[in-house]
Amino acid sequence: METPLEWLALARGGLDRAAERRTDDAWLAGRWADPRTRVLVVERGQALIRSTGDGPELILVGPDDAPEGDRYLLGVDDEDVAYFAVSGALPAIEGSDTADLRRIGAALGDRDSTLFTQAVALQNWHGTHTHCPRCGAPTDIAKAGHTRLCPADGSEHFPRLDPAVIMLVHDDRDRVLLGRAPTWPEHMMSILAGFVEPGESLEQSVAREVREEVGMTVDRIAYLGSQPWPLPQSLMLGFFCRAPGDQEPALESDEIAEARWFTREELRTATEDGSVMIPGRVSIARQLIERWYGGPLRGSWRR
Repeated sequence: METPLEWLALARGGLDRAAERRTDDAWLAGRWADPRTRVLVVERGQALIRSTGDGPELILVGPDDAPEGDRYLLGVDDEDVAYFAVSGALPAIEGSDTADLRRIGAALGDRDSTLFTQAVALQNWHGTHTHCPRCGAPTDIAKAGHTRLCPADGSEHFPRLDPAVIMLVHDDRDRVLLGRAPTWPEHMMSILAGFVEPGESLEQSVAREVREEVGMTVDRIAYLGSQPWPLPQSLMLGFFCRAPGDQEPALESDEIAEARWFTREELRTATEDGSVMIPGRVSIARQLIERWYGGPLRGSWRR
């Protein structure tokens, strides 16, 4: 039985999302008027950061300094401070820099990681779901940014999530399978992944994706953890699975340009000499690879 992953970059933080307050207009107005309230401004998936001795941190502003834009309640902390996000133009603040979630998600502290992840997820959804899928009418933001309402037919619409499985395939010879997408440079490799289809369990999805991408059968499918991946709207569910026998990858689709087995020594050498670059720490892929390897590895790439 595999133990769960201990750390996932975008699945951290203990912020109370205060869902019961999302329809309390008086409470929301009072918190927006409270000078203690902190606001994260997000523009096209980017936010302002500053460098500190402990690494990067988000720059949060007060409500009076926030720009005009869609507003989302993110939650309340243990000191009863409310946090909102605003989708709008980033303010000009001396000494600041801009960054996206992929770049700095792993380096942020727990609070900032959960704030940025939730804000980007909501911004991405609202930006692509502005009209009712039933009648085509423009919809309005409701419940403090967590739903949209259609004024024409009264239907309520919730943020969309696309569940995706990501699986580390290993074999009885203690090797790990890494693959490369056709659009990636030759040195960039990762583990296999794919979206869950309608009417399919997670375990069925793992087996199907491995079969479709590399022509292998797998067993001993074990769930290890999940994290949001709002780039734009996925939830990544991580698994280990075994390819029994002496199977070799057979590329049966155009989704994989290359796939090959690595022993631990081969993977360590390849990541040290730069011939193979694996995903960065923000991804669940990196955590699964290092779990299998048994420790940290060098090198990473960002997409």
